[in-house]
Amino acid sequence: MSQRVTSRSSRTSLIRTRAAVLAAGLGASVALGAGVAAAVDTTAASGAAGAVQAQAAAQAEAAKAQAAAQAEAAQAKAAKAVEAKKAAAAKAVQAKKAAKQAAAKKQASWVSPVKSYKLSASFAQNGGMWASKHSGQDYAVPTGTPVLATHGGTVVKAGGNGAGDGPAYGNAVVIKHGNKTYSQYAHLSSVNVKVGQIVKTGQKIALSGNTGNSSGPHLHFEIRTTPNYGSAVDPAKFLRVNGVNL
Repeated sequence: MSQRVTSRSSRTSLIRTRAAVLAAGLGASVALGAGVAAAVDTTAASGAAGAVQAQAAAQAEAAKAQAAAQAEAAQAKAAKAVEAKKAAAAKAVQAKKAAKQAAAKKQASWVSPVKSYKLSASFAQNGGMWASKHSGQDYAVPTGTPVLATHGGTVVKAGGNGAGDGPAYGNAVVIKHGNKTYSQYAHLSSVNVKVGQIVKTGQKIALSGNTGNSSGPHLHFEIRTTPNYGSAVDPAKFLRVNGVNL
């Protein structure tokens, strides 16, 4: 009887020991599985967070690049506007300068036949000194006043007897200027040019006087459409149109 009791007791202890070992192993397995699962979750979470951060960084970089491009475009547009404004200002200055030069050139191309004078008998004026209406503009000046070519051209008449237009003109000069325009200077005390001579604007061609049909020292000046008497136009109006102030 005592031997069976001992044997059962030993078997029961062995069974309990095995059960404890099995339970311990099972617990360890469960714990190991939970640890592995937790590690996987942590790695996944870290990967997702990294992807989000990378995407945010890429978006920020793209936004930065876009802002830089927009700023550069705005700067280029502003620079272009400044250049356009400068170009317009330069063009306006150039146009003003060109207009001024053109006006100066126009004024310089025609000059008064005498520098210091008093206007007397005018064009188409009636008077007993002329067979018909006055054919020119008279400049009251002392005898010996320099007479100037009002415009460059070629002398086509020069000398006494009105240079061929009659004794009423006294000593006279006629200059051809082109475009059917001629200038005539009469009642001269002396003539300083000859037929065929080329003269420049403002060049001295004679001295004023009182020759011919004249009531006193003066210069008789005409603008003609031919070299001959009878083709005169208003000389004062012509000179004003060409920039000469009388």
